Amino acid sequence: MTRSRYRGARRKGRDVNGMLLLDKPQGLSSNAALQRAKGLLDAKKGGHTGSLDPIATGLLPLCFGETTKVSGFFLDADKRYETRIRLGQATETGDREGAVIFESEAAVSAESLARALDGFRGDFEQTPPMYSAIKKDGQPLYKLARQGIDIERESRPVTVYELAITGFDGRFLDLDILCSRGFYVRSLAHDLGEVLGVGGHVSELRRTAVGDLDVANAVTLEALEAVDGATAREGLLLSPDAGLSHLPRVDLSVDATFYLVRGQSVRASQLPGDGWVRLYNADAGFLGLGTVTEDGRVAPKRLFHKTVSVSARGGEMRPNSRI
Repeated sequence: MTRSRYRGARRKGRDVNGMLLLDKPQGLSSNAALQRAKGLLDAKKGGHTGSLDPIATGLLPLCFGETTKVSGFFLDADKRYETRIRLGQATETGDREGAVIFESEAAVSAESLARALDGFRGDFEQTPPMYSAIKKDGQPLYKLARQGIDIERESRPVTVYELAITGFDGRFLDLDILCSRGFYVRSLAHDLGEVLGVGGHVSELRRTAVGDLDVANAVTLEALEAVDGATAREGLLLSPDAGLSHLPRVDLSVDATFYLVRGQSVRASQLPGDGWVRLYNADAGFLGLGTVTEDGRVAPKRLFHKTVSVSARGGEMRPNSRI
C-alpha cells in the first residue's frame, strides 16, 4: 500500500458518544464484551470502566467517543456484588476455574460464620489475589501466576459498607456486598475460608451496581443485537454524564463558558471547597469536568468537544465551531 493510500485511509467506525450499560455474560472477558458492543454500534472509539472476571456477570458500563474521558471516574466508584462462595475448597485462582489446592469436610455453623464475617465489615486491609490485573514491573500478576510465580503483594485499604448473608446451606454461602474500589471478592472468599479453617472460593459472581448505575437498567449483547441497525442501537446509550451525579454540579454563565472552553479558569457560584465538578451551560448542556482551584475558581480539565459558538458579555451560544 502506498503512502498516499495510507494518508487517504479513513478510520473505521462512526463517531458515537455516550454510555452503554451492558449486562456482561459469563465466560466473556470485559474487553471481548466491549469489542462485541463496539462492533454492533459501529463505534470508532470505546472503552470499559473496570474489568469483570470472565466467570462474572453483571454491570459493565461501556464508554464511547467523548465519554471515554470520564471512564476513569467509575474505577473509583463503589460497587455492589452478589456472590456465591463455596466453603470447604480453596483454589489456585480463588474462583471455580482454578485447580483445588485444599479441601475440608469440617462443618461450618451459622454462628461461626456470622462471627467470621464481622471481620470483613468496615475498613480493613486486603491483599489482592495473584490472579489479578495489578501490575508488577509492568507485568500483570495473573501472567506471573500462570508461570507459577508467586510474589508478595502489598495489602490495600478497602471498605465494606454492607455485607449481608442471603443464603447458607453449610457449604454454599450467598452474600450481597457493597464495597469500595479495589475490593476483591475472590480475596474475601479466600480469606474467609482461612478464618473458618475450611478454605473457600468464588463459585458465582454478579456485579449489580457501579456508583449510581444499576444492572436493572442494563442491556444484554443479545438485546443489543436484536435492535435493527447501528444507528438505532445508539438510542440505547445514556448521556455522557450518566453516573457522575456523585460529583457536584456547577452551572456556568455565558461569559464564564466563553473563557472556560478556551482553557481559562473562571469564577462560578456555589463551588465546593475542592475536588472535581460537573460543568454545564444552559444552552450547551454538559461541557465536561473541571476542578476547583485554591483561589476559588474552576479550571477546565476534561471538556467534551461540542459544536457550539460562544459569545462573551451577554451574547448567545450558536451551533458553529468546535470547543
